[in-house]
Amino acid sequence: MTDAPPSRLTGGDNATALRARPLPRFLADRYRGWRATAHADSKGWYRRLAEEGQRPRIMAIACCDSRVNVNQVFSAETGDIFLHRNIASLVPPYAPDGDPHGTSAAVEYAVRMLRVAHLLVVGHSDCGGVRGCDDMCCGDSDDLGQPTSFIGRWLEILRPGYERVTAINDRPTRLRALEKEAVVISLENLWSFPFVREAVEGERLALHGLWFDIGEGRLEAYAPGAGFSAV
Repeated sequence: MTDAPPSRLTGGDNATALRARPLPRFLADRYRGWRATAHADSKGWYRRLAEEGQRPRIMAIACCDSRVNVNQVFSAETGDIFLHRNIASLVPPYAPDGDPHGTSAAVEYAVRMLRVAHLLVVGHSDCGGVRGCDDMCCGDSDDLGQPTSFIGRWLEILRPGYERVTAINDRPTRLRALEKEAVVISLENLWSFPFVREAVEGERLALHGLWFDIGEGRLEAYAPGAGFSAV
């Protein structure tokens, strides 16, 4: 019998290459505090989730921005929202090309496997990704324009939105408009997914576009033909 190759997780040269470090003490302390309070108070619910699986009614596509907490905004409990986060809350067009697609995979899982009833695209104020797209499209960011920039290639999804607002000369006004265009572009791209379109037309799924003002705590919803208005 030959020895099994060293595990990537338990030893050998690969484990050394990972350079993983122990969890910082402040995070370990926070975990222990959560387990002793929130988890202990709802232990039965967590066990039920583990045994029965998740059944969220909602998927939310939100930005990676640490200031936007979708679960908190909607007072969601564990198991309520299937949450996917990426740069600028963008959804790419449907592209079944055999390559890996994280956001598209999350959408497919939510719609086809979990059968969520609502799909939210949540943009927000002061979005760094949107600002980066504006810089790139204006020619003010050589780094993002490079083919090796993962961020720049991702933000190309938003270029059609930039073309819609490029005539706005005042930059803060243009950025605010582009933040909302990011939501609209994502809704348009969602419609290009056949299984999303089929679910919407079959009245099993509703799409929602939202924009969140971080400083004011204001939420605006998109309506076709009417734009964004306060919830």
